[in-house]
Amino acid sequence: MTSTTERAFSHKKLERNVTLLGLCALGAVAIGGIVEIAPLFWIDSTVEKVEGMRPYTPLELTGRNIYMREGCYVCHSQMIRPFRDEVERYGPYSLAAESMYDHPFQWGSKRTGPDLARVGGRYSDEWHRAHLKNPRSVVPESIMPPYAFLAERPVKVGDMSGHLTALSRVGVPYTKEAIAAADADLVAQADPNGDPALLKTRYPKAQARDFDGNPNQVTELDAVIAYLQMLGTLVDHQKAKAFEQPR
Repeated sequence: MTSTTERAFSHKKLERNVTLLGLCALGAVAIGGIVEIAPLFWIDSTVEKVEGMRPYTPLELTGRNIYMREGCYVCHSQMIRPFRDEVERYGPYSLAAESMYDHPFQWGSKRTGPDLARVGGRYSDEWHRAHLKNPRSVVPESIMPPYAFLAERPVKVGDMSGHLTALSRVGVPYTKEAIAAADADLVAQADPNGDPALLKTRYPKAQARDFDGNPNQVTELDAVIAYLQMLGTLVDHQKAKAFEQPR
C-alpha cells in the first residue's frame, strides 16, 4: 500500500513539473528515434527489390504527369493494404518496391473511386477511352468529371530527356541510352506503324500500340491510357510471394 502511494506521489510530482515532464518526454522520444533510425545506416536499402520492376517509359511518365496534373490521385489511391477485403476486391496487396521509382508516390489518402494499383489490363483501351471521355457511358453511377479534352491535346515532345535526367539524379536507374532516346521512345510507344523493338529492350513489358484510337498523333489520352494499362502489370506476385501474410 505504501509503495502504491509512493508511486502515485512520484507521478503526481512529475506531471506537475512542466520542465521535468518535458525533459522525460524528450528523452523517451530520442531513445525511440535512435532505435528506429540507427539501423537504417547499416543497410543498403529500406526497400527490397522485386523482379520485374523498371522505370516508367517516357510515354507512361507523361501519362503519370497528366494524371497528377488533373488531380486524379485525390479520388483514386494506388496502394492496396494487406487486408482480406482489399485483396479480394483489388488484387495482391502493394509491395514497397512497386513505388520505388515514384516521385512522388501515388498512395493517396482517400478513395472516392476504386484503387488503381492493379488496373493495368483489367479493361480494354476502348473502355478507358470511353470512360475518360464520358465516365457515365460505362459506369452510370460515376461522379467522375469527363476528360474528353485529353483526346484533343497533342503531347509536347521535346523535353523528356531533361525529365529523365532529373529523375536519374534522385536514383531512378535511367541509362544514358534511355535518356538520349527519350523523345523517340515516347513517339514509338504510341505509333502503330513504328518499330518498338528498342523501346521494349530498354523497358521490358512495355505495351506499344495506338492507345487513343487516333494514329495520326500522340495525344494526352494516349499517355494516360498507357500509364493506366501499365499499373500493376510489372511484378509477378507469385514469385514475389505477395499473397503471403507480412511478417
